[in-house]
Amino acid sequence: MKNARVRPHAPAYYEKREGVWRATGYAEYAKQVRAAARSLLALGCKAGSNVAILGFNRSEWTITDLAAMCIGGAATGIYTTCSASEVRYIVHHCEARVVLVENRAQWEKLNKERHNMPLLAHVVMMRGEAVDDPIAMSWEAFLQRGEAVDDAVVEHAIAALEPAQLATLIYTSGTTGPPKAVMLSHDNLAWTASTVVDLVSATSADRLLSYLPLSHIAEQVFSIHGPITMGAPVYFAQSFDSVAADLKEVRPTLFFGVPRVWEKMAKGISTRLSTATGVKKRLASWAMMIAAQTNRYRLQGRVVPTAFDVQFSLAQKLVFSKVKSAIGVDRARVLVSGAAPIARETLDTLAQMDIVVNEVYGQSEGTGPTTFNRPGSVKLGTVGQPFPGMDVRLADDGEICVRGRNVFLGYYKDPHASAETLFNGWLHSGDLGSFDDEGFLSITGRKKDILITAGGKNVAPSNIEDALKAHEMIQDAVVIGDRRKFLSVLITLNDDAVERYLAAHALERSQPPHEVAEVSQAVAQMVADVNHELARVEQVKKFTVLPRNFSLERGELTPTLKVKRHVVAEHFATEIEAMYAE
Repeated sequence: MKNARVRPHAPAYYEKREGVWRATGYAEYAKQVRAAARSLLALGCKAGSNVAILGFNRSEWTITDLAAMCIGGAATGIYTTCSASEVRYIVHHCEARVVLVENRAQWEKLNKERHNMPLLAHVVMMRGEAVDDPIAMSWEAFLQRGEAVDDAVVEHAIAALEPAQLATLIYTSGTTGPPKAVMLSHDNLAWTASTVVDLVSATSADRLLSYLPLSHIAEQVFSIHGPITMGAPVYFAQSFDSVAADLKEVRPTLFFGVPRVWEKMAKGISTRLSTATGVKKRLASWAMMIAAQTNRYRLQGRVVPTAFDVQFSLAQKLVFSKVKSAIGVDRARVLVSGAAPIARETLDTLAQMDIVVNEVYGQSEGTGPTTFNRPGSVKLGTVGQPFPGMDVRLADDGEICVRGRNVFLGYYKDPHASAETLFNGWLHSGDLGSFDDEGFLSITGRKKDILITAGGKNVAPSNIEDALKAHEMIQDAVVIGDRRKFLSVLITLNDDAVERYLAAHALERSQPPHEVAEVSQAVAQMVADVNHELARVEQVKKFTVLPRNFSLERGELTPTLKVKRHVVAEHFATEIEAMYAE
């Protein structure tokens, strides 16, 4: 509400309508939030009530989220990729009386399970959508409901808010079991957003692109709380499929991506460079060499030697500016990767094009960040140093433990899980890590993902998987070996990379990629190369190239595209057993 007073006409958000990015100012944004808050009250919501939101990033999403907070309630986002039963679980578990829905496809999920959600009373459709059902109403009809509620009631509710009060529920997209609801307070959100803004020196002159699921805490920080704190505008992508085009138009100064976004970008750049010849190839090689040398100084906040600085400026003009402009990151000050581990090779490839991505580590239970490679203090291959104002330590077994104002209140309706994760003021992350002499943290594994071989050896599969996925042709890798005599791995292929490999070797594909002998031989060499860098107990003895990639629809990936090991193991049990048949 502060921005509505201080910069009432400054743009708060942009949406593309009729081919044009149209701005809404902060005063209007605040007015819209208050109107939605009155409407929620008119529909029977009150302090302590929860609201669910099922849809892609839109202004209605953030307006409803903030409106729920204003009346002393909490909103929870639901991934649009969730099945009908998963939607039912969250709506019923959080006891949502009102659900905001993007379109008919998402409505059908609710409608299919409505008999299993006895507390659901109202469904609000986002703008431009309508459903002929007594329980449903348009966005315009929703706002009309609140016209009879005095604005003073909302102001009173806002004044009554307490910092430690529940503000939002984040349902974790866990790789095992049903999702748990992370309870975050107003103080959690406000403190974290303010600290992030200070850390990256963000101002109202910055701009952001909202495209990752708002049901994830990282996107909420980047799309809702961060922009409000700095007074900057956020642009809502038209759809996930339009992100590449939107990125080129918006040219954000701050940009957050999950590893797969950066991997796709790095592979695209590598592919373009691989086709360069003659002078262009030599120029690109020189520029990449200069960037690698220059960034050794810049990433650590050190003065760049004049000789490198002059050449770097020339490389920027001749090469990097063109590459970054073609992608849409030419104005970006800070690029961030989070939500899952990213391969060092991906970071190096991008850094050689002067696209420096700062890796952040954290979890929903910590309102997002725990450690961060902040500008001027970056060490590629680590997840950075502890977030300011937080205590981060390692338990005796290497588990990362966190204490600070960003640590969550506990899990909604799950005191047992809360007690297992949060005790003596410390959040026990479940991740394993190590600090170097400069205080940079590296993630070494996941406690629950640790494989214990039949020989009693503990192995962190993620390190092996990341090394395999660094090869362009490998899309995903899942290491198998718990209570087994040796390690094996299931591998899926990157179709585009396979096609390039076949073309480069003048091979015709007369059968599926996983059955092509030359492809299998190439993968075998990749596995051998990775094995060469591993301890004997970590080496992969057998592998199977699967006929298809893992998918959200089959439940093999979480909404944030993490592999669900137990589901993959179940779906490919025959292939796994074949590797151990002898």
